Amino acid sequence: MNEYSNTFFMFDKKIKIVNMKLISFNVNGIRAISKKNFFEDMVTVGADVICLQETKATVDQVKDTVKDKLSEYHLYANEAEKKGYSGTALFSKKKPINVTYGIGIDEHDKEGRVTCAEFEFYFVISVYVPNSGNDLRRLEYRQKWDADFLEFIKSLEKQKPVIVLGDFNVAHKDIDLARPKPNYNKSAGYMQEEIDGLDNYTNQGLIDSFRFKNEGVTKYSWWSYRGGARDRNVGWRIDYALTSETLISQISDAFILNEVKGSDHCPIGIVLN
Repeated sequence: MNEYSNTFFMFDKKIKIVNMKLISFNVNGIRAISKKNFFEDMVTVGADVICLQETKATVDQVKDTVKDKLSEYHLYANEAEKKGYSGTALFSKKKPINVTYGIGIDEHDKEGRVTCAEFEFYFVISVYVPNSGNDLRRLEYRQKWDADFLEFIKSLEKQKPVIVLGDFNVAHKDIDLARPKPNYNKSAGYMQEEIDGLDNYTNQGLIDSFRFKNEGVTKYSWWSYRGGARDRNVGWRIDYALTSETLISQISDAFILNEVKGSDHCPIGIVLN
């Protein structure tokens, strides 16, 4: 049974969202991927909002890279203090009411991990959640990030619904990675502390749109560059589109675009109407 099938929600008002398609893509360097088929792929996908993570560029470098490309979109980007590291961006066909960067906590915001666009009836967030690291050095920090970011989302929800798209750097359940047993509590991205963090998002009313629409489907969004992992489909689903529960009736599709290449990730997305 779908985990959401017995859940009932109260709606304060009708949320007016019509035929909106959003995608998220960890590009692993926007300047590098721009030399591949990135722009052609984005035109083909035809999303209303494109959220990018790990741009590894300054705001000016992002703007220069997409100059004269994807001209129908308004572009917003956030950068890390450390050059060539992290970074997020958001492209929108409709101009937002307002755009903010970060979550208001200096410890987190220096890494450029959040770009948030406010529209009339909802917020859209592009997020790049910290990786705990191969040696798990940042696992404790990651737990603080999850708690603070969830609090940020819930504060926005007091105003209007939220759609969060990005690289969460965690596989939620066994179905979300090819080799769960060898990785559980041994590898960054499948530590119990990280799983608990994502549990907190869903337990606080955020809907994992892909799992909601694709119960029991095995599909991944990231593959190691080692050992031909992508060709063998030895992957992880670590990219998500989460929505406020008040939008659940409007999730008409949630998808993973395995055929789009150029990064170690592929795009994921959601359609609301």
